[in-house]
Amino acid sequence: QVELVESGGGWVRPGGSLRLSCIAYGAISSIYAMGWYRQVPGKERVLVALSYETLSPTYADSVKGRFTISRDMARNTVYLQMENLKPEDTAVYYCIAKRTNSGPSWGQGTQVTVSS
Repeated sequence: QVELVESGGGWVRPGGSLRLSCIAYGAISSIYAMGWYRQVPGKERVLVALSYETLSPTYADSVKGRFTISRDMARNTVYLQMENLKPEDTAVYYCIAKRTNSGPSWGQGTQVTVSS
């Protein structure tokens, strides 16, 4: 089992910045990728950014150039630095850990609200 604990959500004005963090506990060795999805009410959960151990990160087109994903392998942590936030970035952000020979693990979600 892998448990993911997120932090860093909140409210910010358009143009502002936030950093999300997600720490993984448990079967760390089974994780081959970590990242972030987001979801707004009534819509499906969609990929924001994904960091692989051996490949270049993947970003949604809507966040390229504004969001940066990074990982601290020693701390089993993935970060999402979000710059120049827009109202359309408002969503619940979920951390994901993709695992070998198992389904993904999800965090509990953290709310990000961008409004003036």
